[in-house]
Amino acid sequence: MSVSWLKTVGFTSSNDKSIIGVLKFIGFIDQSGVPTSTWSAFRGARHKAILGGAIRKGYAELYAIYPDAHLRTNIDLTHVFSTSSSAGSQVIGKTVATFKALADEAEFDTSTAAAETFMPSGPLHTAPASAVQQTPQSLQIQAGPALHIDIQIHISPDSTSEQIEKILASMAKHLYGRKDE
Repeated sequence: MSVSWLKTVGFTSSNDKSIIGVLKFIGFIDQSGVPTSTWSAFRGARHKAILGGAIRKGYAELYAIYPDAHLRTNIDLTHVFSTSSSAGSQVIGKTVATFKALADEAEFDTSTAAAETFMPSGPLHTAPASAVQQTPQSLQIQAGPALHIDIQIHISPDSTSEQIEKILASMAKHLYGRKDE
């Protein structure tokens, strides 16, 4: 798919070319613009479910944070997208609007079979393998922005070592799922 092809099917505005990036992001076309098997499957009877799976795959990092991302508010989505991008509020708003528009046309099966079918496995970034780092501090997604979350905790100088230990234990529990010992 190319800009000239888009014009032949009625997408004549200069803004319409951005759809190519979206189609690549959700895996409907490959990096050279050739339709994928996902696109072929989308053209069948299960098109809404196929789109839902493609959205889950393309927005894997968002779904790692919110498994029900397609049901989340614009505020929730804006927060996630803005923490993973240095783009301005207008771009973030359009990113949220694009995600919501896609999700409105899709079906999201929450069964185990659907999750296994549509959730990605392995590295989630198209960067060279040596550049991909899968750590709790930094997740990277395929063809999209990286998400990096920093947490700052300000502890009073008057805090006791016991209070500090409790704070760190709480962080370990809530961020890494560690159990109290």
